This record gives sequence, C-alpha cells and structure tokens, in this order.
Amino acid sequence: VQLVESGGGLVQAGESLRLSCKVSGFTRDYYALGWFRQAPGQEREGVSCISRYDGSTFYPDSMKGRFTISRDNAQNMLYLQIDSLTPEDTAVYYCAATFYSCSWSDVEYAYWGQGTQVTVSS
Repeated sequence: VQLVESGGGLVQAGESLRLSCKVSGFTRDYYALGWFRQAPGQEREGVSCISRYDGSTFYPDSMKGRFTISRDNAQNMLYLQIDSLTPEDTAVYYCAATFYSCSWSDVEYAYWGQGTQVTVSS
C-alpha cells in the first residue's frame, strides 16, 4: 500500500494551493480518505475526509470554508484545495486511509503517506 502526497511548497499568504495524494496497492477497499496536518510543536489535526463510496465530505468546524477535499476514484487520486492561505496553515500535510467512517482520530487510519510540506510566508 502506498499513499504519496505532492503539491506542497512555499507560498505567500492569500494564495491557493492544491495538494494531491496518489493511492495504490490496496487489496481491500478502504472506506474513506482523510487529510491531516501537523505544524511544528503541535499535535496532528484532521483537516477533511471523504467517503470512498458516496463522496460525502466532512470537515472539522475549524477547517470549514477554505479547504475543499475531492477524489477521483478512477485515477486513485485524492485532492485538497486550500484557499486564502495564512501563515497558520504552515504544516506538513498527510493523506491517510481508513477502513472506518470518517473521523478526526488518527489512530483509526491504517495507512499514511509521508507528508508534503506547506509553508506560507506573510
């Protein structure tokens, strides 16, 4: 199983970024894919999650508005659009797969990518 993120980088505040995650190698269907992030010195936090089957999307209240998750099952791709970036969005962003319903508990996600760094300058 592999999850490979891409699309991170150094951007200026106010700009947008689209992260991608290539998913491969599953022999058993996962139920949902999620995005998490971890800023320096902070715990990892959930950003968004999408159901594999009906495309339902979920966001913690703190992430509603500027983040948009989407998927392309045919291409085995997961995306995260981030608009109006602020320096507080600086973090390593991870995609992850779960065999359960969407949640913000990272222990429920069995597979993780290596992460992609997003740095937002003011």
